[in-house]
Order: sequence, then structure tokens, then C-alpha cells
Amino acid sequence: MSRALELPTADGTIDAHIVTPNGAEGPLPAVILLTDIGGLRPCYHEKAQRIADAGYAVLMPNVYYRDAAGEIVPRGQSFRDPEVRPTLFEYASRLTPEAQSRDFVAWLAGIDATPEFVGGSVAVVGYCMTGAFALRMAAEHPTRIAAVAGFHSAKLAQTGDPTSPVELAERIAARVYFGHADQDELLPAEQIARMDEALAKAGVHFTTELYQGAAHGFTAKDAPSYDEDACERHYKRLLTLLEETM
Repeated sequence: MSRALELPTADGTIDAHIVTPNGAEGPLPAVILLTDIGGLRPCYHEKAQRIADAGYAVLMPNVYYRDAAGEIVPRGQSFRDPEVRPTLFEYASRLTPEAQSRDFVAWLAGIDATPEFVGGSVAVVGYCMTGAFALRMAAEHPTRIAAVAGFHSAKLAQTGDPTSPVELAERIAARVYFGHADQDELLPAEQIARMDEALAKAGVHFTTELYQGAAHGFTAKDAPSYDEDACERHYKRLLTLLEETM
């Protein structure tokens, strides 16, 4: 079950979706689902429903609302197509830490004002570039974010980047799970090690797991790197995290 929702922000209006279990009576614990760089599209609606069916209300915002509403990638094309990628990278370049922070406030306000959601603790799950967004949100709202999950996350701990989420580890109170692709060129082993070290030093309760043989984007059904076994494992780990924290 899904319905559209509009969230006002200082930067415009976020078009979002609320997804709940079929026939469920609310309110339900809140999970924010952030798409990968490809934005809203059928495989992420499927993800949202899969999570919701475990007993949650899922908020899935369009992270690109400043530039376009709805689906960005045309049907029949892939976010990896050369004619599509420049647009996505242009839109993504505007998602600065400051822009993200304004969006975090709008997402939480939307949850608090919408009857499908239980107030209080919130979980956030991100994919690809939004794994970093989820960590930043947890650092900026430690009293609200109880759980963070990131899958085939990108650029979590680049050296020389003062805005990297690795610099925010000491502010995170949430429980964290990472499912990394061991063939991921966007998150090399040294970045994984640097993030793990920062979280451990900060005393964060976290788990890092390498998905052997998986490549970046292994949960995206519309990507050539999709790995069904790894994707099913990601659902199992995510739902376990949510059950234990939410």
C-alpha cells in the first residue's frame, strides 16, 4: 500500500511516498528509505513494500526534488546509461551536507505530522551515495535516529574531505549496520577500515559485513550488478536490525 505525500521545505516541496503493509492498522514504526543515485523507480518501490510488509511505515522521499519530481530515469533506460548519468551526477552535486541537513528536518517533521507513523525513534536505510546521508542524519539527530543501515555505500571515508561522514562518528548514537560489496570500486578497503576504526573509537554499536563476490549496486534489480543471493541477505540483515532496534 502506497500513497503520495508532499513535504514543505525551505528549498521547495519534497514529493515522497508512504508505504505500509497491506491491510495494516497504523500507526507503525517509521523507516526512512533513501534511494541510490538513480532516484525513485520501481525497484525501490518494491524495496519499500518489502520493508513495510515486515510491520513498518516507510517514508521514501525524492532526494532530487529540487530539480525534478517523480522518476528521473526514463522507463526502459538505466541510471548507468551514458545519456542518463550526467543528469544524475548534476542533480546529486546539489545534495551538499547543508542541503541534506535541511531535508532531514523536513523528513522528520513529515513523520511527526503523518498518522501512519509512530512518533519517536526512526530508522534510516541508504544505498550507494545515501549510505553517507543516513550516517549524517544519525549524527545530526542522535535522539531520533535509532538505527542506520547502508548497503553498497559509496565514499564513506575519503581522506582529505572535512565533510565526510567519517568525521561525524562521535555524534552517532544509533546502531549501525553496513553491507559492503567486496568488489566495490566506490568504497575501497581502506575506506571501510577507516570508517570501522572511527565507529569503534566512538563506541558506536556497529556491524560491518563484506558480501563476497558482490559488486556495487547488488540490491538494485535494474542494474547489471544485481545479485539475488546478496540482495536476499541484505533484506534479512536489515529486517533483523529493525526488529532489534525499533
